Amino acid sequence: MFLPVLGLFLIFSTGGHHVYTPLPIRKIIYITVFVTSCILPLSVVPLLFLMKKVNSVYMRTRQERIWPMFITGFFFMTGYYFLYNITAVPDLILKFILATIITVFLSLLITLFWKISIHLVGMGGLTGAVLALSYIAGADRHILVSVLFILAGLLGVARVYLQEHKPAQVYAGFALGFAVVFTYVMF
Repeated sequence: MFLPVLGLFLIFSTGGHHVYTPLPIRKIIYITVFVTSCILPLSVVPLLFLMKKVNSVYMRTRQERIWPMFITGFFFMTGYYFLYNITAVPDLILKFILATIITVFLSLLITLFWKISIHLVGMGGLTGAVLALSYIAGADRHILVSVLFILAGLLGVARVYLQEHKPAQVYAGFALGFAVVFTYVMF
């Protein structure tokens, strides 16, 4: 849930013309993304407990993840709508957010049949975004990309070690996030 905000931070610090976005517009972007990707989805969790849609904050089963993912995707779309209507928001930011929305809904679709690692979907998306931005901006971000790959690997090992996922679910999650975000941001 915090990875879109981190992604924005990395976008604004990778170089390229989007780093010249005026500070007031950046603040609006950060606040909108933080509220729609963190605050609003988390605020719905108590309601999901009351409705017996989730049993714990860990949402360990496939079925428990469906409503939270749908709601998160809805809030992401709301944030995208707000930012799309602000003419000063760079297209690259809109592409990143739209790629995130696509990734959330593809993850939801997969979750209807199989438990994919949402943690690794997020890390794959973040890694894909940074790699695409390094190509677009012509900046050497290979160290940052390498660190993100290592962190994703450690997160994947932790998810398997904690028996929350099987290796295939971890690999699929990273591949989905990386492929969708990299492709959409790059092209």
